[in-house]
Amino acid sequence: MTNIFPGLPLIESPLFPKTKAEMGLNAEEERIANDLHEKGYAILGFPDHHLEERIERIKARLGPHYGINFADPASDKTNSERRIQDAWQFDEDVRAIAANQVVLDLLSKLYGRRAFPFQTLNFPVGTQQDAHTDFVHFSSLPERFMCGVWLAMEDISPDSGPLFYYPGSHRWPAMTNALVGRRGSDRNLASAQDPYGPAWRALCDAYGAQKEIFLPLKGQAVIWSANLLHGGCHQNNPTLTRWSQVTHYYFDDCIYYTPAFSDEAVGQFDLRNLASIADGARRPNRYLGENLPDMLPEKKPRNPNFLRRFGKAIRHRF
Repeated sequence: MTNIFPGLPLIESPLFPKTKAEMGLNAEEERIANDLHEKGYAILGFPDHHLEERIERIKARLGPHYGINFADPASDKTNSERRIQDAWQFDEDVRAIAANQVVLDLLSKLYGRRAFPFQTLNFPVGTQQDAHTDFVHFSSLPERFMCGVWLAMEDISPDSGPLFYYPGSHRWPAMTNALVGRRGSDRNLASAQDPYGPAWRALCDAYGAQKEIFLPLKGQAVIWSANLLHGGCHQNNPTLTRWSQVTHYYFDDCIYYTPAFSDEAVGQFDLRNLASIADGARRPNRYLGENLPDMLPEKKPRNPNFLRRFGKAIRHRF
């Protein structure tokens, strides 16, 4: 397949409706691809024959880390730690879910670049998080080569603070500091998404966006695009759990950075230093097939602004 726009994920390309026939998709993959293109998310059954056993082992192993009294059905489950980041580092089942080869192959086919998992988050309850996009936390150059996969580890109740999203919001302008008139580099934030809240709310009003709530059964998952506006509903019943795992994925041959702490226009990038959860191999920041550290002055790039922009990124995130 000849890709006229390799700087766009295949499913986010304006040419997707015409080119999808060349992607070699089966019927289920085409359904998922269409949903991601049109709505910015797609629901699927998680492809792991051992998922039930994995989920029970994860609950047993991670449960004590949250400080929650799971044994008492009447206890408040929301007043302790809400998440564990990167439990894949010590829990093989968390890692296996993140590195599921069927999911990796699917994402790679849909985006047109090889996918790799770089972060996991495990939750025993809902986040009750305001609407936001992952774009401000995890972005790439070219843009949008990032996605999340959220897995329900139990049947989700409407009263347990379920996930919500705004279908089609992935097509809205991506939030950057330049767009909202602030500087991001060398700034401290309690929450990386706080500066963009008013802008997201304004876009919801402008587009007349309608929130959808995701009430999955255990074992269902949702893939969402980097720029999909989503969050967690208020938890009406604090005695309920909402076990879930989120895995974040990037794609090869990109520059990986955090827009909330960057000023792209003046060459200030909060770069990420990443390795793949799947194989442990480092995934260097790359631009058009070349590693950034290799693009030194002796390479004599045609555009000297490239070095000023990318060679002097102020800090790296781990």
